[in-house]
Amino acid sequence: MKLQGLRVISLVHSDFEDLELWYPVLRLREEGAEVVLAGETAAETYHGKYGVPARSDIAFSDMDVARCDALLVPGGWAPDKIRRFKDVTDFVQDMDAAGKPIGQICHAGWVLISAGILPGRTVTSTPGIRDDMENAGAIWEDLPVVRDRNLVSSRRPPDLPAYMAAFVSLLTEYRTNRERTA
Repeated sequence: MKLQGLRVISLVHSDFEDLELWYPVLRLREEGAEVVLAGETAAETYHGKYGVPARSDIAFSDMDVARCDALLVPGGWAPDKIRRFKDVTDFVQDMDAAGKPIGQICHAGWVLISAGILPGRTVTSTPGIRDDMENAGAIWEDLPVVRDRNLVSSRRPPDLPAYMAAFVSLLTEYRTNRERTA
């Protein structure tokens, strides 16, 4: 279990893309990571676009960069809601400033846009928000997965295997570097 001891926060709100939330969460748990779901409020059940439920463990206001190793932002329509919370955009900025891994897929780029961390970064997303990403200063590529330093981005559900392979690889590097400096 190469990710044992790592704590990852995944953001959640209603109308998340079911596969883009659950595939990464389950994949990281398979590798031993603790994955915590953060929502507008703690202990609330949100439903995905196709009805799959997800119950938040903590509220956005309880997220703490010092107690988190990585962040996942799923797509769907949820990112349009999630990006309106200052606690979230501040958290994304702080995670990026700390160089901690951030994964985003599909429409999740909206959260990173609102956090203001994309200028000069190379990313991908669903083609539907390509203009939004480029207008936010990102360099957009139409690839299944793109890694730029601590940021891993992906387009849509068929790209999930490549996305998670890249994200697990980044987390493994992060863990190795953390252990070297400890």
